[in-house]
Amino acid sequence: MVKSVLSNNHAGLRDWLIQRLSAVIMAFYFLSMITFFVLNPNPQFYEWQGLFTKTWFKIASILFFLALVWHAWVGMWTIYTDYVKCYVVRLILHTITLLSLLGFFLALLLILWGV
Repeated sequence: MVKSVLSNNHAGLRDWLIQRLSAVIMAFYFLSMITFFVLNPNPQFYEWQGLFTKTWFKIASILFFLALVWHAWVGMWTIYTDYVKCYVVRLILHTITLLSLLGFFLALLLILWGV
């Protein structure tokens, strides 16, 4: 079997599953935050700090943002490959998106573990 060098590496089913799995992870995190706000209608600084200093919540937040980055990457990759026909422009957009998402994720890590 011959594989073209120019072919896309994204498989439709895999991308669809990534989108759904990441959406489920984000939904669970969102529901946990809703629960926090229901139990603490007016959270004060010490309550926020108490929540974000717990290791399990830091890990949950990292998983949420990792799912968000993954979800956004697959979505933007799909949009760029569908609507941007110029290869150079698409490559530039992919690069900017990937670097931005990685930068956001690294900033999140610095913020979360700095608390």
